Amino acid sequence: MTTAPRIKAEIGLVLYPDVQLAAVHGLTDLFRIASEMSAAHGEPQAPAIRVSHWRLVAQDDGAVECVFDSHPGSAHRPGHLIAPPSLVMPGKMQSMAGFAAWLTKRHGEGATLCSVCAGAFLLGETGLLAGREATTHWAFAEALAARFPAIRVDSDRMVIDEGDIITAGGILAWTDLGLTLVERLLGPGVMLETARFLLIDPPGRAQQPFGRFVPRLDHGDAAVLKVQHWLQATGARDHAVPALAARAGLEERTFLRRFRKATGLRPTEYAQHIRIARAREALERSRRPVAQIAWEVGYGDASAFRKLFQRVTGLAPADYRRRFGVAA
Repeated sequence: MTTAPRIKAEIGLVLYPDVQLAAVHGLTDLFRIASEMSAAHGEPQAPAIRVSHWRLVAQDDGAVECVFDSHPGSAHRPGHLIAPPSLVMPGKMQSMAGFAAWLTKRHGEGATLCSVCAGAFLLGETGLLAGREATTHWAFAEALAARFPAIRVDSDRMVIDEGDIITAGGILAWTDLGLTLVERLLGPGVMLETARFLLIDPPGRAQQPFGRFVPRLDHGDAAVLKVQHWLQATGARDHAVPALAARAGLEERTFLRRFRKATGLRPTEYAQHIRIARAREALERSRRPVAQIAWEVGYGDASAFRKLFQRVTGLAPADYRRRFGVAA
């Protein structure tokens, strides 16, 4: 006779409009596998994770219903609720006031709220992220900060665990969040066994090496945009402020103020990002020595280049090439 599992916790997945079903089903499977790994230890009534899916019934009154339950029978009390990624860009996501109100109420009752990628925008609507650190996909970080200015967005990190609120970064960071919750609920041993079985890395990764420099070009300042285009075309080899200000047709102090306002960066920082982006591409697509690449992108001191590259990407140039290089 099979012994029924002991439910350690219930995790609810929020099925908001345009939610990415691959993440929903992936998390559901991950928690099932973790529960099976827990049972394999041979303990009587091994702890298991109950998974439920929740859908909004009516936007007006915020009524929410359960549409899937891995262990039906007892009353629901999800201790963790996850807003998975979205299939649409954040700017096209529908208003989710009903879900936000429901999540806020559940949080007030003790539930831990979690998000993956664009799911952070749903948590943002609750107002509970105000004053907190949170992460999302690196490409959405600027939009999240603009829409919810009170959130301290850190897109370099893959998972930010604040105890009662956990946010995860990229589209596939649901694996990192899932394993983080497995470790919390079933222990590090079960988490590592689950990761090995699924052939995925345990939590601890960073988004920083995956990020790309995406300059702001839609700010409406034509003088600054002219300089940006010139820096991009020349690889930012000459970024002396007097020359840039002259190219923009502005007094230096005015140029510095307007450039920072338009791009969010100082000219030197902007030039560094352009150079490092070119160095990334060279490391990915060639086997040229690091010192040669440093010189090609404008750095005569290879040691200084290595330090700057690691500060921007989180990896030393050689480590970056080993991880992302595609050259034969």
